[in-house]
Amino acid sequence: MPVPQTMRTDQYAHQQATRVSGLGLILLLALGLVLLVFGRGSGSTALVHASVVPLIGVIAWAVLAVVFHQHRLAALEALEAAELRGARGDASVFDSERADDSMVATRRLQWMHRILLPVASLAIAAAFGTAGAWSVGYVASLSADVRPGEPVPAPFSVGAATGWQLAVCVGLALVTFIFSRFVAGMAKQPAWQNLRGGACVTVGASLALAAVAVGLVADAFGQAKFLERTVAAIGIGEIAIAGEIVLNFVLSLYRPRRPGDFARAAFDSRVLSLVAAPDSIVRSINEAVNYQFGFDIASSWGYQLLIRSTAWLLALGATVLVLLSCIVVVPPGQQAVRLRGGAIVGDVYEGTVMLKWPWPIETASVHEVARIRSVTLGPKPLKVGRVNAWGEEAKVDPDRFPFLVAAPELSEKVRGDVSAAGGDDAAARGVAERFALVDADVVLSYRIAQGGLLDWLAFASDARFRRSGADVRERLLRDIALREVTRHLATQPMDAVLSPRGDSLVRALRERIQQALDAAKSGVEVVAVQVPALRPPAGEGTGMFEEIAIDTQNARKVREEADRMVRASMAALAGSPERAAELVAAIGALDAAEREHGDASPQARDARAEAERLLMASRGAATNVVASARAKRWGIVMGAAGDAAEVLGQAPSYRAAPELYKQLKTMQVLGRALTGVRVKYVLGPEVARRADLDVTMKQAESGLNLADYLDKKEPAAGGNGNQ
Repeated sequence: MPVPQTMRTDQYAHQQATRVSGLGLILLLALGLVLLVFGRGSGSTALVHASVVPLIGVIAWAVLAVVFHQHRLAALEALEAAELRGARGDASVFDSERADDSMVATRRLQWMHRILLPVASLAIAAAFGTAGAWSVGYVASLSADVRPGEPVPAPFSVGAATGWQLAVCVGLALVTFIFSRFVAGMAKQPAWQNLRGGACVTVGASLALAAVAVGLVADAFGQAKFLERTVAAIGIGEIAIAGEIVLNFVLSLYRPRRPGDFARAAFDSRVLSLVAAPDSIVRSINEAVNYQFGFDIASSWGYQLLIRSTAWLLALGATVLVLLSCIVVVPPGQQAVRLRGGAIVGDVYEGTVMLKWPWPIETASVHEVARIRSVTLGPKPLKVGRVNAWGEEAKVDPDRFPFLVAAPELSEKVRGDVSAAGGDDAAARGVAERFALVDADVVLSYRIAQGGLLDWLAFASDARFRRSGADVRERLLRDIALREVTRHLATQPMDAVLSPRGDSLVRALRERIQQALDAAKSGVEVVAVQVPALRPPAGEGTGMFEEIAIDTQNARKVREEADRMVRASMAALAGSPERAAELVAAIGALDAAEREHGDASPQARDARAEAERLLMASRGAATNVVASARAKRWGIVMGAAGDAAEVLGQAPSYRAAPELYKQLKTMQVLGRALTGVRVKYVLGPEVARRADLDVTMKQAESGLNLADYLDKKEPAAGGNGNQ
């Protein structure tokens, strides 16, 4: 309503301000309750958070109503004092030195401006700060990870009947804005200047409702996260207003005032005042321009033309923006499609200019197909240092989970040992068919495949989970890849997982994941699969894996040393390990033939001949032994044959003179036996009667006696034996 430029300040003026303050209190209280009840009933989280702004504004209007009512009482008290002063003259108590003590309403009004308004301002600042922190913290908690034991926050809900929500927000925002403009017009009068604080909290409620309305419209167009950001923006605005109120309170303590003037309320926000009274912005701009140029340029025809053409310029700018929204430049390495109502229209564009209908009829979805994305197939990466020592004690992280792998290759040997020890098959299978755990980090690097953008867009939506930074598409890709990794590791023995041969593990994982993603028509090309951390699960038994590796290497060393010795021995005995195997097989066949058919059977002879042939052809140590045995046998045979021939040659001599032959042989034996004897005795009277003995006693030479090395000639048969 139009307000006169000059107005008499009396009890009626303050009474009008009190009525307006009461009306503002009722309006914001009703607004806050309507938003709270309707938000609770429809399940709208945004309306519940927005209802806090008008409910806090009720405090400001209540304080203003009390203050203006006290202004009215003070004005009535001043009027009565003036009437008494005029009726009684100077004898009135109001003209004495204690006149101020008699003005009770005035002193109470001063107390309200000095104590009540600052305390109420700080209370409003605390309420706005708490409400803002609550809204911002709630929205931040939606995307934060919940630790074990912490309460899970309530999910964000748009609520039902979004059309009614939009109508309520727009209607109430319009009503509160009109009321704030009306109050801001009243506040231009000096007596009503404190009404500006009420206009500020009222226009703040109007802005909150307008923001929620915009969020509801964005949600209707598929921008599900915009309403959450709107709630966070409302919270940030509440925190900013709380900070401004505190700053105003501090500045009012040091701002000088003339006697009889009252300070402005600290909750009278200068920022919200510009929104409640936008005409003051133009006036401030005009004053600033005039100040900068040094003369009244705002009254010139050019400036007035600019002001009159502002609407046309804004319309031209909006038209240009609409036309620019029809053109989308798609650079190389990116692909784009046109979306109309969320559906894909037309072909895929790459490295060209795409034309479309203006926003919001059609929108463009541009994707970087050449960018390589990475996702960790696990909840939390493993923290490792420069050296990933298995034996070091590591803290068990409850957020990590190990992978299941098959039993190690040693289980086959263990199963054989169990069976050999008399265990049943079930026990052997229980020992061999077991599983183990490994702790691994698997990182999948992928990108959109060439020509796979449509499959990528149709694979899943890009909506993000509230408590994680990944969208639905990335989570689905992660789940498919994690499934294939889990299946593959469950079929691999633990030794092959912890100590893979080259890139066999990552190559197999990449191929399996690519096949699974192709089957799901994801439009994804797997670039690489990396395993930055691979170790046994943290615990007391981690160090045993190092001991197993050391023992396995030692066992392999012993086995290879024994194999080397076997090969060297077989090569020395049979010429080569392969020939030794043939000999063993031939000897086994010989033993079987002798047991089955007998030693003298043709089968045994053939097998023996084959074994001897192979043995002699090997040219090893065994061949030398056999050859030496054969040579010794032939030496024995030939020696026996020579002895037999010698005996047969002396048979005629024996038959001619048997007795003489015997004596000759006896003398030859005695001659050979007594040659090296120093003392010789001849016994026997029979010999003395038949032979003459000639004995020569000589001293043995101390030096070399060549006669000892000369062959002694045996006497001819029939001699007398004398030398």
